[in-house]
Amino acid sequence: MTSALDPLTGRASATLVLEDGTTFDGLAYGAVGETYGEAVFSTGMTGYQETLTDPSYHRQVVVMTAPHVGNTGVNDGDSESRRIWVSGYVVRDPALRPSNWRSVRTLEDDLQEQGIVGICGIDTRALTRHLRERGAMRVGIFSGDELVTGDLVQRVQDQPVMAGAELASQVSTPEVYVVPAVGERRFTVAAIDLGIKAATPHSLALRGVEVHVLPATATLADIRATGADGVFFSNGPGDPSTASQVRLLREVLDVRIPFFGICFGNQLLGRALGFGTYKLKYGHRGINQPVLDRRTGKVEITAHNHGFAVDAPLEGEVQAPADAAYGRVRVSHIGLNDNVVEGLECLDIPAYSVQYHPEAAAGPHDAAYLFDRFVELMEANR
Repeated sequence: MTSALDPLTGRASATLVLEDGTTFDGLAYGAVGETYGEAVFSTGMTGYQETLTDPSYHRQVVVMTAPHVGNTGVNDGDSESRRIWVSGYVVRDPALRPSNWRSVRTLEDDLQEQGIVGICGIDTRALTRHLRERGAMRVGIFSGDELVTGDLVQRVQDQPVMAGAELASQVSTPEVYVVPAVGERRFTVAAIDLGIKAATPHSLALRGVEVHVLPATATLADIRATGADGVFFSNGPGDPSTASQVRLLREVLDVRIPFFGICFGNQLLGRALGFGTYKLKYGHRGINQPVLDRRTGKVEITAHNHGFAVDAPLEGEVQAPADAAYGRVRVSHIGLNDNVVEGLECLDIPAYSVQYHPEAAAGPHDAAYLFDRFVELMEANR
């Protein structure tokens, strides 16, 4: 590496190193320093602000497959949480300047202010193809001459892997807060925050639901104290096999409180019912993932962010392996790219879940009906 700044951009040199020794040289983007995480790629062509502030990306370095990033800047209305959660950010061509009437600052302003180390000017298509072939893996980004020294591969290999990581407790709210219903309050929902996005309780609020957002450590007594008509488990980061909330979910199922889960919540419903979960080779991340709703036969274009999936039989109805009292279960949605389980539906108790993000932040609105199903489920069980 040379010590001089790039003469055209004024940026410092940067290096991206994968745990298998593959290296990409580029330029610093965002903060200068070093960072580590799991290298994953997102296929969304827009919605980078929502992606960066999605707590499900905690401890991950996100590679954007869209070549131009930062074109619309950053505003104060589209963030999905209180901060940027990605460990690092990888783009090919950062925007020279943003152009959007809602923009109040540049994307790089936020990255620098929050200390997010990134890299630009690399072949993100080649990096994405590598991750598709070899799978998601540990990665490090190093910028600044004093950091780009020594055995960088070994430093990356010394980092923890994602399998077996318990991360939901690190991103959950420390205290309860309430999102009031818009208009007349029809129902109350206790939402367990495992990495919830702001658009989710807002989507429920628009349907007359008052949402009490509870920490990941909440108990059934905490849920009952809200007067909840239904329970919601959110998206979140980490390995579902480590989640202690499976026990809480079984208590919810035992007393037949209507349940709806998305993403991590789908994986936890799977485990609560007795199915296993497993790590996908490179996961699903982006806002253009096709999913089949087997109830209606419709194909939805959906927003995804997950690296684990439920291991359940795709065909027919099965008895819940965990407890006969949970009755029959079927896979309600499947991913059309790879036949991954994208939803579960309990046929004898009021519970269902999907693996993707119906709040569509960012993303298409094809799956917004799932919030209506939750309202109908609570209505039927009132």
